[in-house]
Amino acid sequence: MTTFKEISGQLIRTLSSDPANPQEGQIWYNSTIGVLKGYELVADAWAAGGNLNTAKQRSGAAGTQTAALGFGGYLTASPTSSSESYNGTSWTNTPNLNTSRQALGSSGTQTAALGFGGDSGTPTGATESFNGSTWTTVPATLNTPRRNLGSLGGSGSQTAALGFGGNDPSPSHLAVTESYNGSVWTNGGNLGTARYFLSGAGTQTAALAIGGANPTLLAATEEYNGTSWLAGGNLNTARSAGAGGGTQTAAIYMAGSAPIYNQTELYNGTAWTNTTSMTTGKILPGGGGTQAAAYAFGGLNPSFALVATTEEFTGAFLSTKTITTS
Repeated sequence: MTTFKEISGQLIRTLSSDPANPQEGQIWYNSTIGVLKGYELVADAWAAGGNLNTAKQRSGAAGTQTAALGFGGYLTASPTSSSESYNGTSWTNTPNLNTSRQALGSSGTQTAALGFGGDSGTPTGATESFNGSTWTTVPATLNTPRRNLGSLGGSGSQTAALGFGGNDPSPSHLAVTESYNGSVWTNGGNLGTARYFLSGAGTQTAALAIGGANPTLLAATEEYNGTSWLAGGNLNTARSAGAGGGTQTAAIYMAGSAPIYNQTELYNGTAWTNTTSMTTGKILPGGGGTQAAAYAFGGLNPSFALVATTEEFTGAFLSTKTITTS
């Protein structure tokens, strides 16, 4: 009879308490409580969160999975100024933006957010800051008014934001990059590939530009070092109009169009890997967070209907589990 030691090279040890630093695959018997235990990888997963109060698409997003902010966006026939905060369970209406707009850039946290650019009937460069209770229009505007631009979402900050790509009436797609220091917008290095409906992740000096269209759907990822963009690893599926989050070396990209996908991909700084898909495919959601805890809200479902749903992603993690023989 083959033993566990012969299979794994380890003995099942008897311990009076769980080990402080177990190794993946380790199994032990806790003699104090009389239970066989093991340390194993729990797969990543998507789960339903609370619904928005107002179903919309193309919203800005800031913050984390348990402290998020969604603002602006597009209703059935017009841009909106509505803003909502999320506590990981439910959404609550907050004061509105001063300018109704869709397809805007975003950065920061739930109580220190920045919304910029977008479309309020025509492309705009207007910038607004949020302090947790009030939206304020700031004097600085983007040097190039545009919509459908990439930004850092909840990965950036209110005083270190980044906007890149997008489109305006002419030309139809842009490569221009701008950074914000809390006072002014300054032009930086252009994207290698002009694009719109792209997503972003990271920080102002270590950012990602993900996917998009020009108008062909793109798989290309570019990495920004605060000065210039360099080629990164390609998405496994070329698509646009998804949502990104995380850092330059630990990013997540979810949903998107090509036609409408529920795919999720993770980036390690070199390559993208497919992982667990969302429950429902959608395009143009708001979203952000990290590889360990991401979120996506609103958007259009595969029938191109507005949705208010939120989905929450939990990344794979190691955990101590009780082992039973039944």
